[in-house]
Amino acid sequence: MSDRVFNHTHAHKLEDPERLKWMPTTEVLSRLHLAKGAHIADIGAGTGYFAIPMAKAVGDAGHVLAIDLQPEMLQLLQQKLDEPDAPVNISPRRGSASKLPLEDRIVDLVFYANIWHELEEDDQDAALREAARVAVPGGKIAILDWRRDKQSPPGPPQDHRIAAETIMNLLQTNGCHRVACYNIGEFSYLVTAELPQDVG
Repeated sequence: MSDRVFNHTHAHKLEDPERLKWMPTTEVLSRLHLAKGAHIADIGAGTGYFAIPMAKAVGDAGHVLAIDLQPEMLQLLQQKLDEPDAPVNISPRRGSASKLPLEDRIVDLVFYANIWHELEEDDQDAALREAARVAVPGGKIAILDWRRDKQSPPGPPQDHRIAAETIMNLLQTNGCHRVACYNIGEFSYLVTAELPQDVG
């Protein structure tokens, strides 16, 4: 596992109530315009910080596939899902961004929260190809990551961060449409786009 990957031993940081102040889930979800019945792949889902509110937003007819590389993260997520009031429309699965454990053309949105900077350049290209593969025609990609003009903590070191413009250029170069970028909270940006049918 790359030294850039957020390790499961720090999972308690994902549960810090202060996180909601500087990375508000409501602000992210409002930019994603999630429809009832939508199917979402949450890549790098961790303990479900976004997967759980997404599952509630898409309703019983929708579904969230929560993908994470670390089984320990998925175990922590499963503990939440075992609670009485937890949403039932989340499926935890182990996998990586560059090799998704998903069938073709099954999700409306492929979402990456704070993991794009962890990927090597080749893995970013592979992740984009996988996103195009698993998304339905007209499906979207959304990449949430750390702004370079803000200092850590929170977030990774400055030399690990990727400028939003770099991600936008990558998406446009690979045929994505309607590429847009929004600042989120105090430290993050969200890049959204419509995926092409295939990425070369």
